[in-house]
Amino acid sequence: MYIAFAVVAALTIAANAFEAVANIARARFVVANATEVGVPVSWLPMLGSLKGAGAIGLLLGLLGVPLVGVAASIGLVLFFIGAVAAHVRARVFYNIAFPGTFLALAIATLGLVLTVDR
Repeated sequence: MYIAFAVVAALTIAANAFEAVANIARARFVVANATEVGVPVSWLPMLGSLKGAGAIGLLLGLLGVPLVGVAASIGLVLFFIGAVAAHVRARVFYNIAFPGTFLALAIATLGLVLTVDR
């Protein structure tokens, strides 16, 4: 079970680290998406920092601090519930698979981190 957790957590870490950098750097695709769903561009550095904190927390969970990994997983699940809700509220469905995938990764990571034997 630990191998499944490690693989899913590594994917979640990589995806969120990439997104954190893209948010903080205000990448063109991030700015376009934020504008479309009604998120102020001024929020992007903060949102990127939250994603980065989640990725770091998951990494710490992988490295043997399980409570931090659980907290990071919960935080990412809540974050991406908000992201999916923002897409639904704005009726932007053509790219809802992106926050949906991030949400699925966060949920899978949370489920695995809670069941893994250390």
